[in-house]
Amino acid sequence: VRLWRCRCRALLSRPAAAPRARRGLAAGPEMHFGFQTVTEEERREKIYQVFENVAKKYDVMNDSMTLGIHRVWKDILVHKMNPCPGTLLLDVAGGTGDIAFRFINYVRSVRQRQLQRKLKHHQNLSWQEIFESYQNDKFNSLGDSQVVVCDINREMLKVGKQKAQHLGYSEGLSWVLGNAEELPFDDDKFDVYTIAFGIRNVTRIDLALQEAYRVLKPGGRFLCLEFSHVSNPLLSRLYDLYSFQVIPVLGEVIAGDWRSYQYLVESIRQFPPQEELKAMIEDAGFFKVDYENLNFGIVAIHSGFKL
Repeated sequence: VRLWRCRCRALLSRPAAAPRARRGLAAGPEMHFGFQTVTEEERREKIYQVFENVAKKYDVMNDSMTLGIHRVWKDILVHKMNPCPGTLLLDVAGGTGDIAFRFINYVRSVRQRQLQRKLKHHQNLSWQEIFESYQNDKFNSLGDSQVVVCDINREMLKVGKQKAQHLGYSEGLSWVLGNAEELPFDDDKFDVYTIAFGIRNVTRIDLALQEAYRVLKPGGRFLCLEFSHVSNPLLSRLYDLYSFQVIPVLGEVIAGDWRSYQYLVESIRQFPPQEELKAMIEDAGFFKVDYENLNFGIVAIHSGFKL
């Protein structure tokens, strides 16, 4: 009995074995790349490669995967923004220009309505005066509004620039290569910051939110459009079935890239749910933070203000 007790004491007094390091992973913080566990640097490199691979087929795949509904979601985002002439917008991870082009169209429409109201209030103007006033305002159709598109991926920016040239967008539009976690802009510079389907692919979401806060002017607005979590159990199961069984197949057929779209689906499932992201935005310093679910939470628009 004594011998047995001594052995037990010896076993209990031994220090716990250190956990074994995972094979193939470099030292450093671990995080998700889809359902894989990788280091921060590996995740950054893998995501860059994903978007370099899909850039040329990005718009076609968006239409195919969402049946074109992504266009409506982006329209809703810009209408929620409700920019007025003179607004300075920073669109992060917006390489293909979808938000930037909508912003320009929206501001031009507002300017056109302003001009029409202005001319109606001056019924006593001569035709020559009306023509000159119209021409002067025509050359400043954005009312000094500007949109800066910032993206970390050169291929995505290249696609966006080509689209802008093809569609005739040049006024009030600029393109910048930059990282959402370390933006190449001064403090308190922009009126609005948008990120559409991009924050999910940022390596450190907390740093990206801090940078968004830094570059916004006091009173500026943060808007994020992102895939989110469906609350309805039945719809959630159908959504999962479509996501995992259909979207990667579409990626292979249309873009010749199964893996990138498998990552897309997995990354959505790993992304923080609505309330958790709301808390992260508040932690970054934003006030009046809220969100609006679209299509039962398939996507959500988060909003916050720098006060």
